[in-house]
Amino acid sequence: MADDPKRLIVVGDRVLITPEEGEERTNVGLYLPPSAIEGRQVQGGRIVATGPGTPMAEPASMDDEPWKTHAGGAEVKYLPMQAEVGDYALFFRKAAVEITFEGKTYLVVPQAAILVLVRGTHG
Repeated sequence: MADDPKRLIVVGDRVLITPEEGEERTNVGLYLPPSAIEGRQVQGGRIVATGPGTPMAEPASMDDEPWKTHAGGAEVKYLPMQAEVGDYALFFRKAAVEITFEGKTYLVVPQAAILVLVRGTHG
């Protein structure tokens, strides 16, 4: 157990993004107006990990009384996310939380803060 490498596990409907520094044109060809760059309202970056999605209640469990215990524990179902690893995301900067993990800077962003995704331009 002590030799296991540490890894980040993204939870819920969040994505882990490697940020791109603010430039007028992103490396995938999106043009950002000066007002967006100066105010740091939006930022872009490459998605490196995603959470499982938004947890959903099982329809049958909504009819039961909430105080009842369920034998065996129901498996959690998730509403899948649109964002995928490798996508380029443009997102609201103020919704992002910056973290540093093993010397690298990442942003944790809720899927709701993502404005657009660019897929198919890997590199």
